[in-house]
Parts: sequence; C-alpha cells; structure tokens
Amino acid sequence: MANAFVHLELNTPDLEKAKSFYKEMFQWSFQDMDMGPSGTYSVFKPDEGPGGGMMSMPQAPTHWLPYIGVDDIHAATKKAKSLGATTMMEAEEVPNMGWFTILSDPTGAMVAIWQTKTK
Repeated sequence: MANAFVHLELNTPDLEKAKSFYKEMFQWSFQDMDMGPSGTYSVFKPDEGPGGGMMSMPQAPTHWLPYIGVDDIHAATKKAKSLGATTMMEAEEVPNMGWFTILSDPTGAMVAIWQTKTK
C-alpha cells in the first residue's frame, strides 16, 4: 500500500494570528502543548483527514510541512537519500510519539517522514 500523509505542520512567526485565522476559516480547535524552550505547539484534528500542528519559528520562513508515514525511519531516510533527496534534519525522536526526518526532495520541495512509536 502507498504511504499516506499523516500530519501537516505550519511554521509561522505569529502562532496566535495563524490559529485565529484557521479557527475562523475552518472551525479548527486547538490543543496547546508546552514544549519548554521551544515554545508552544498547537495541535489540531479536523473531522476528516490528517491533523497537524502549528508552532512559532521566527527564524524560518512561514511554510506548511507535510509528513508522510513510514514503517522504518532509518531505512526510509536512507532510501530517500539514495533517490536524490537531501537530508535537512536527520531522524529525531519526539519522546513517546515517534521519529521524524526532514528532507528536500530532488526538486527542492520540503517533506518530512514520520514513524509512529509502537505502544
């Protein structure tokens, strides 16, 4: 079976402004998570399709980053590199949740891959 999008993430310099827009536009509700020095991560889950999160990243340009689910983060990262992708961030663990790698595909588009931690 083909791998599906599993998470969408908005990186923005103004988290509250972004949340207000998406709440009013699409009736999304948010659950804020304190990420310590990294600030607040606001999770959303629409009635259908993948959910996602938003966070403030003043040093990065505003952008959406799609995450595609994989079974093995290390094997998928290695395969992506062999197919011409550039690793922007090597596999990193999100405690108690899973692992992600951020890639630039051979055309320059940003995409992340995600392995959910089995419970």
